[in-house]
Amino acid sequence: MRFRIDGMRGKTHFTVMDMQSRISSKGQVVIPKDIRDRLRLETGTPLEIIETADSVTFRRASPTQKLTFEEATARIRERVKYAGPRYSAQEDKDAIDEMFRTSDRY
Repeated sequence: MRFRIDGMRGKTHFTVMDMQSRISSKGQVVIPKDIRDRLRLETGTPLEIIETADSVTFRRASPTQKLTFEEATARIRERVKYAGPRYSAQEDKDAIDEMFRTSDRY
């Protein structure tokens, strides 16, 4: 039997990690009911799927907010506090396009 300690929203949870599920022929995975109840996951709840080297994690999806490229760039610059030269939105777009063209990952 495995155990996990979770710190979430200022609370510590001690979780027993001995549940298993199987992947169906359609690629579906059943989340056990007690987990769904505890996390208040209902039918249709959007989940993010995070892949790591040897595991997959599901978590409640953050509400998405649609931003223009310029709005997203402005938010990133505000958080990063970049002190270097300013690049135009077109230069940003060109750099991102180049990244996608040259990367095997995308």
